[in-house]
Amino acid sequence: MPNMIKAGILLLLVSGILSSNANLDTIKVDGGSISGTYNEDIHIYKGIPFAAPPIGDLRWKAPQPVIPWEGTKSCNTFGPSAVQGPPTPFGPWSEEYLIPKEPISEDCLYLNVWTGAKSPSEKRPVIVYIYGGAFAGGGSACPVYDGTAMAKKGLVYVSFNYRVGIFGFMAHPELSAESPAHASGNYGLLDQIAALKWVHRNIAAFGGDPENVTIAGQSAGAMSVHCLVASPLGKGLFKRAIAESGAMFGKSMTTLKQGEEKGAALGTGIAELRKLSAAALLQKQWQGRGPIIDTYVLPESLSDIFEAGKENKVDLLTGWNEDDGVDFSTITAADFKADIAGEYGNDAAKLLSYYKPDSDVDMPGVQTRYSRDLVFGVQNYTWAGVQARRGKVYVYNFTRKLPATGEYIKYGAFHTGEVAYAYNNLKFVKRCPFEKVDYQLAEVMSSYWANFVKTGDPNGKGLPAWKQYDEKGYATQILGEQVKTERLRTRDVLEILQRHLY
Repeated sequence: MPNMIKAGILLLLVSGILSSNANLDTIKVDGGSISGTYNEDIHIYKGIPFAAPPIGDLRWKAPQPVIPWEGTKSCNTFGPSAVQGPPTPFGPWSEEYLIPKEPISEDCLYLNVWTGAKSPSEKRPVIVYIYGGAFAGGGSACPVYDGTAMAKKGLVYVSFNYRVGIFGFMAHPELSAESPAHASGNYGLLDQIAALKWVHRNIAAFGGDPENVTIAGQSAGAMSVHCLVASPLGKGLFKRAIAESGAMFGKSMTTLKQGEEKGAALGTGIAELRKLSAAALLQKQWQGRGPIIDTYVLPESLSDIFEAGKENKVDLLTGWNEDDGVDFSTITAADFKADIAGEYGNDAAKLLSYYKPDSDVDMPGVQTRYSRDLVFGVQNYTWAGVQARRGKVYVYNFTRKLPATGEYIKYGAFHTGEVAYAYNNLKFVKRCPFEKVDYQLAEVMSSYWANFVKTGDPNGKGLPAWKQYDEKGYATQILGEQVKTERLRTRDVLEILQRHLY
């Protein structure tokens, strides 16, 4: 009898585990039922439609409800990436940081979910990742965006595609006229909002908690996070934000009128533009780029929204990389000195003493540092300062120069270099002979990120302490060969740049 009881108990336990896993084998979502794959104790669903294909008459319209399907849709491969130029490696960005060459299509509004939950009732914290690519490229199928490692840390990880370039951000008078909101231009942001609404409605079926969502992104993805925090349409869809190397402060954002003028300059009506093939449209010499003040998604500039305290309230984790500068131009030391003198007046001497443009030989490094501070550092520094006055913020500087061979040695801690560490995806980066310190750093960083998603605080057992940032101590977590807290190294320079930019 005892053996029979033990056998019965074991059978019940095994049955319960199998039944629990089976709860996630087939899931009902908007549009119908889906199935995925199961690997390393993680359920993975790729290519889930979250809106109707934005093609034909839906080109340049807000995302529409998903088209229902019959039966169970097999979601085991990524959906097509948004239409963009060929994803060809350049600079520090080898193929691990780029989307696959195919498929690429206007029919691109798909998302992906990784979850280690055994039951829909678990209510795990959710992270929604938004890719970068200068609002002109990118996609969720990039290898370094894989969600398996973060799902193993107890999160439900979501990524999605959004429209980019002329397909995602073109404004036009005719588009504004046909829109119920009398606005146009921010279709890529509307895709992001539609994906977040999908998460709010559906993520509980994957064991996620729709009331504990963090939005995260890098570069244009971080700028997108900034826009979503600023947008009234983002209200209630997330409670935390991670912005890696990007934000959109400044008084020079494109207005709706300016965006419409750039669209009208194509010289063709919307009916005719909708008849063009995607390839033909991609060749158009459209002069716009990225989000605009469309009066709907973004009713004002982000600077004005934050200055007035109208943004959605979040906990924030933000920072930038030591070699974040993205500058492929060439300039002589003399011209650089003249430009700085003309732009910064009485502050020029202090900037020149920092950047040290002593000779033309120095200029590649000078330009990289100046680009880092001007494009990324001052943006995230500004957001950290605003956030410090209103809530919790944790600031980092990623300083690990990625080990590399050949042409990649010179790029160091390059723009996007931290992503594979933050999401524990070094295994996808094939060009680097990683060392023990790299794997240790990836484990620490991904644990920081996961803890922040869970609680709004990156600290946890066994991790180096990360102090909250404020405008007295300027505590910044150095993420490099050593992980430690320092006072922000470039604070004085960023203060000067901020004063002149904003």
